Amino acid sequence: MKTSDFITLLAEHQDKSLLFEYAPGMLVGTNYHITEVKHINIDSVDCGSGMDSWKETIIQLWESPSELGKLDYLSTYKALGILKKVGIMRPYEMDSMIKIEYGNNMFHTAQLHITDFEIKENQLLIKLAVSPTDCKAKETCGVPQETEAASASCAPGSGCC
Repeated sequence: MKTSDFITLLAEHQDKSLLFEYAPGMLVGTNYHITEVKHINIDSVDCGSGMDSWKETIIQLWESPSELGKLDYLSTYKALGILKKVGIMRPYEMDSMIKIEYGNNMFHTAQLHITDFEIKENQLLIKLAVSPTDCKAKETCGVPQETEAASASCAPGSGCC
């Protein structure tokens, strides 16, 4: 999801609680806070010597231990207010992809992609998922299509990078 789409989604549902599902059936706790918004510029070189660059917006969520047992989730209205304030201080690249950075004692810290959202009564549920790594230069590395589908890793001698 693009940053502009996420901000628009929040603006359209300001009367709802904002929930994040980081794995199927697993929700970020009611005690979460938006602790950081990162504007990331990425300049990369892949294993086939291909250069690329792009921008990302990363929203970091953190669960406050002092607020365990809190009953209500952060409102979409308040989250939108935080993001608007950040946008004034550091303007967004609205076409950049947005990611949610999160982790807890049972889930490794990761930058998660927004895969979908769901409206449930007074809640806006944002569904997240981890994206696997991938070889971006399959053709250059000689990775056959079968290898890509059959294996999620690049083992030594497999023809991958």
